[in-house]
Amino acid sequence: MKESSTTVFADDFVFLEGPRWRGDKLWLSDIHGHAVYTLTMDGQRSKVVDVPGKPSGIGFLPDGTPLIISMHDRQLMKLINGKLERHADLSALCPYEINDMVVDKKGNAYVGNIGFDLLNQEKFKPTNFVLVTANGDVREVATDLAVPNGPVVTPDGKTLIVAESWAQRLTAFTINDDGSLSDRRVFADLGDAAPDGICLDAEGAVWLAAFNQDHFIRVLEGGEITHRVKVVKRSPVACTLGGPDGCTLFGLTYQGSIQDMGRGKAASRVEIAQVDVPASGSP
Repeated sequence: MKESSTTVFADDFVFLEGPRWRGDKLWLSDIHGHAVYTLTMDGQRSKVVDVPGKPSGIGFLPDGTPLIISMHDRQLMKLINGKLERHADLSALCPYEINDMVVDKKGNAYVGNIGFDLLNQEKFKPTNFVLVTANGDVREVATDLAVPNGPVVTPDGKTLIVAESWAQRLTAFTINDDGSLSDRRVFADLGDAAPDGICLDAEGAVWLAAFNQDHFIRVLEGGEITHRVKVVKRSPVACTLGGPDGCTLFGLTYQGSIQDMGRGKAASRVEIAQVDVPASGSP
């Protein structure tokens, strides 16, 4: 197993999620900073839009239109001419805050939700997974998931992999022609590692942020861990691959407790490491 460490790329964010490499820029949601940003490789930071309902997952429709999760009001928004418009209302299917998302090449958005009131320490309960089609139709496509986070889709569009944070595993589904999910199976059992955000590389391996540990981990289907990237005294939150050659691992980290997240302290940053296998394009 190969081990390495990170260097700091950008800091002074409140709580980052949903990293996406798009158009030579890293897109980021600062959830408790209530805004979406982009970062260029030379470190230039630009605010894209304010999201009062707390942004999380980011994706793009086939025509390039950005989609942004608004967690608190459980809306999937689209960014049109610099302003947010509703793409879909998920509140009827998701009783608690929606969270991470992946958008496939057809424009189907697969959206997870927390399933219980995490910040107020409500008892865990399993939840569902929701599909939003390119035209904004909403339906449930999976149930009984343990905090679904960080979904990715394979380049052929036939498999979705999602992190079940509270079950310490990655779970795979077959994507059917109508966007529904079937053939649920374990992609990797992660032992005591709780996966948060994930991304997929060109060899089909998953990089994951182990929120309860101090590593970003690369894992193969079946559970073999090939690489660990260590962070110091911080919690890994999410990751994506990007940069000019697709071989920069952008890792989002946080310093503090879960209960500290909503208090506005700038405790989140972007750290980077170079890896051997480039991005697959998802997320």
